[in-house]
Amino acid sequence: MKQLEIFVERVILASRWLLVVFYIGLALALAIYAVSFSYKLWDFGIHAIGMDETETILKVLGLIDAALIASLVVMVIVSGYENFVSRFDDEDDVHWLGQIDTGSLKIKVASTIVAISSIHLLQIFLNVPEYTDTQIMWFTIIHLAFVVSALFLAIIDRIAKKPAKGEDAGL
Repeated sequence: MKQLEIFVERVILASRWLLVVFYIGLALALAIYAVSFSYKLWDFGIHAIGMDETETILKVLGLIDAALIASLVVMVIVSGYENFVSRFDDEDDVHWLGQIDTGSLKIKVASTIVAISSIHLLQIFLNVPEYTDTQIMWFTIIHLAFVVSALFLAIIDRIAKKPAKGEDAGL
């Protein structure tokens, strides 16, 4: 019976390597997104002279949005691999990563989603005539839901990291 238990535990532990397929897929998606970003940047560069200020701001916000999404993908790939699959062999290559545990990763992802949502909402506010009042209301409510979710994740993470009564904090 113990042999069966050991076998099951090894299979479960080895199953983490299936996540590599997802991380490689995300890396490929990021490469495709980089091509899309390059096209948007090229198109912006070609037409920038004829754009008014609002249109220019909207295009730049779109590029910032794309950069935040790309950063989010990289954060998920690197942190997910490091946390769930295997440590990187050369820590010097990922020294910028720091110590990102799953709780910190969730907060960083939520913060990035709030930033992306903020940019999207700003784009909507700069194009108010193109949206109905109901659409603007729903976009705002959805954005606020992201903000509240990020705040709750941060609060939960802070509560989870507090030392229990009687424990020395940092000693």
